[in-house]
Amino acid sequence: MDEQIILEDREKEAKWYVIHTYSGHENKVKANMEAMVANRGMQDLIFDIQVPIEEYVENKEGVTKVKERKMFPSYVLVKMIMNDESWYLVRNTRGVTGFVGPGSKPVPLSDEEVRVLGVNSEEDSFDEYEIGETVKVISGPFNDFVGKVDSFNYDKRKVKVTISMFGRDTLVELDFNQIMKQ
Repeated sequence: MDEQIILEDREKEAKWYVIHTYSGHENKVKANMEAMVANRGMQDLIFDIQVPIEEYVENKEGVTKVKERKMFPSYVLVKMIMNDESWYLVRNTRGVTGFVGPGSKPVPLSDEEVRVLGVNSEEDSFDEYEIGETVKVISGPFNDFVGKVDSFNYDKRKVKVTISMFGRDTLVELDFNQIMKQ
């Protein structure tokens, strides 16, 4: 059996977990953990590490800018198969204070929580949208805006949507999980 197929099958068994970090250390924890996974050859146990970010609109001195911020400061999401080895790697990454769960017992996120957070790396439901289709923005700074799909970037999991803002059509880039069919 091909090694890639085996790895993909193992990834289907993996669950998303939330880990708590020191404030401001989220990106360092992600980088350190990715390096440790590569150094120890644990790609078959820890598949993805994410620091969820969201875009927001800032209007300062009449200038409107779209900026990014962490959705959950002090938290990092990890897709992994939980066992003693993977638990040890996560717990002993510099900057990690523990897993989120009762008594620091790791509890995986439910499928619904994963969908809402938009961290699922599978592109399962995004093929159902078509260019020109009307969609509603369901999270972020453009929440409740309605627009038309302009283009997709499946690699980055982004979609460009034209919305009407301040009486003008504006092209905004959103994550796939931020839109739904109208």
